[in-house]
Amino acid sequence: MAVSADIGRSHPHLLVVDDDDEVVALIRRYFAGQGFTVSTAHDGAGARDIVARETVDVILLDLGLPREDGFEVCRQLRAHWSGAIIMVTGRGDAVDRVVGLELGADDYVLARVRSVLRRIIVANPAARPASNARALVFAGFVLDRETRTLSRQSGGEIRLTSGEFELLCVFAQHPNRVLSRDQIMGYLHGRDAGPYDRAIDVQIGRLRKKLEDDPQEPRLIKSIRGVGYLFATPVASG
Repeated sequence: MAVSADIGRSHPHLLVVDDDDEVVALIRRYFAGQGFTVSTAHDGAGARDIVARETVDVILLDLGLPREDGFEVCRQLRAHWSGAIIMVTGRGDAVDRVVGLELGADDYVLARVRSVLRRIIVANPAARPASNARALVFAGFVLDRETRTLSRQSGGEIRLTSGEFELLCVFAQHPNRVLSRDQIMGYLHGRDAGPYDRAIDVQIGRLRKKLEDDPQEPRLIKSIRGVGYLFATPVASG
């Protein structure tokens, strides 16, 4: 059994249960880059051990596991754990799908992870970001989304371009969460960024000059090498 875990409750916690090392590495790398905390297990025993010790939001569960198949692991997990389970399988047989759903799996499709998480957040208001508040308060600043202004709590407005304001809203609505450029562009424009789209970097540089004490050593908008950016401060509703 091989088990690894990265704990960080500021991010959704995904548990990948699969005995294929290459598949596990691929899924882990992808979802870690999307801001998830990712734990992995190679069999049912490892999965049950992690669920017993840690708070897991979603499980990606492979059907073709050694010793116990995914159906049996799902059945055992459901006996004492009510989180979301998504079956990952190469099988296309409708019978497999029906059996899996009857055992309590939420879906068979990998891309459904975010949909499942959104459902969890709707059911748990405490987990929602302060995205509906008019004003967002952080690090001595007040971002008013109705008047589209940024001011210091000590007094004085900071002038932002429309693009800078929208970008800061994205960060303030997703505090302490690593966002890739693709995610940021999706939030801003409803599309993914191209591989050479550097517009986000330019705007972040301008925001740092207006918000950071030392733009060369940013403490508020941090770069996470190879992943994206982190808005490293708590945010409250104003």
